[in-house]
Amino acid sequence: MREHIIPDLLQKGLIDPEEAETIRHFEATRPFSLHWELTTMLYLGVLLLNVGLGVLIYENLDTIGHAALIFLIGCVSAVCLGYAYRRRAPFSSGQAESPTPYYDYILLLGCLTFLIMEGYWQYQYNLFGDKYGLATFIPMILFFGTAYTLDNRGVLSLAITLLASWIGVTVTPTELLSKNDFNSESIIHSGVMLGLFLALVPFLSERAGFKKHFSLTYLNFSVHLLMIACLAGMIALGNTLLYFPLLCLAVGFYFWYARTQGSFYFLIVAIIYGYIGITYLLLSNAGGLDFSVYMLYFLISCGAVIAFLINYKKFFKTRDI
Repeated sequence: MREHIIPDLLQKGLIDPEEAETIRHFEATRPFSLHWELTTMLYLGVLLLNVGLGVLIYENLDTIGHAALIFLIGCVSAVCLGYAYRRRAPFSSGQAESPTPYYDYILLLGCLTFLIMEGYWQYQYNLFGDKYGLATFIPMILFFGTAYTLDNRGVLSLAITLLASWIGVTVTPTELLSKNDFNSESIIHSGVMLGLFLALVPFLSERAGFKKHFSLTYLNFSVHLLMIACLAGMIALGNTLLYFPLLCLAVGFYFWYARTQGSFYFLIVAIIYGYIGITYLLLSNAGGLDFSVYMLYFLISCGAVIAFLINYKKFFKTRDI
């Protein structure tokens, strides 16, 4: 507790000196929570283990052999996924508690090693041929089913990422992939549609009362995908008449969501993307202005954004955000 709060409470007569001393002693001696530090270390451990598998593959191809490496990675994935399914909690439409402290990390390790195994299989043996969409479609279906069955938001994030990859591969001609040309109108349109779809899913699930705690994961992907696609349409395609109003609608929607849900994160994200879009629109139509004008614009606009963030509670009139 902050030190200035206790004197205020004493001055108002809400607590007596003995209670104030008790509070000070409690605050000075209470245990410090290491939850987020340990959680971060465990997630980093899972990621580093997968990086280590990649290094092992790269450095020992000639000595171990492809089949042996695929078998090793497959065994790790099978053991992790088998453990996760055996120890799973009973299915619930709400949020389910993890059966063990390490359950989520073992499940995530199993899914990541499955992706490594499948990617290795495709690269070395061309398992799916030129049907690249299958390489993302199969794990996408598996991970969506696993995420909902085992109630895991980390696996859901992998599934949504694979969904975006599958749509990108599906709508993109092979020659665009080989030439690394991602200015395709079809990709941008797909990004907009997928962003809208991911924003719609949480509202349907909350209305149905089914896995409502997945909403933040869907909306987190939606806000970035939708707004980046709108900015890409403005900048790469030069179509500001279509994509700038759509960007404004997206910014307005996430402003509304930030206000109603008390989410400072979505407020910041909406401001950043909206600022980028407005700045691009103004500067692209400004012509050859003097450099000092540009500097003045950035000084005034950045100051306005900072002032808004400092006083955002006055604008939103809410205690929750």
